[in-house]
Amino acid sequence: MGIAGSLVTIICLWWLAFFVLLPIGVRSQLEEGAVEPGTVESAPAIHNLRTKALTALAVALVLWAIIFAIINLELVTLEDVLGAK
Repeated sequence: MGIAGSLVTIICLWWLAFFVLLPIGVRSQLEEGAVEPGTVESAPAIHNLRTKALTALAVALVLWAIIFAIINLELVTLEDVLGAK
């Protein structure tokens, strides 16, 4: 896997992990009891985006390392996937 393939893989894995982490730990303004005027009650009061972005990066890098090892150490080859002999 080259540099371009690695970057694309990391970016895709980051977005996937980020979207999975987004709803975790979100507290709405209604749950907090402090609804700001002009906003919906279900709008997030506490979202922790920076923490979620960094956690998504860590998850993406771990998953990328696993995928990188599988490809470069040829643990699974194209012939294994396609069933060719």
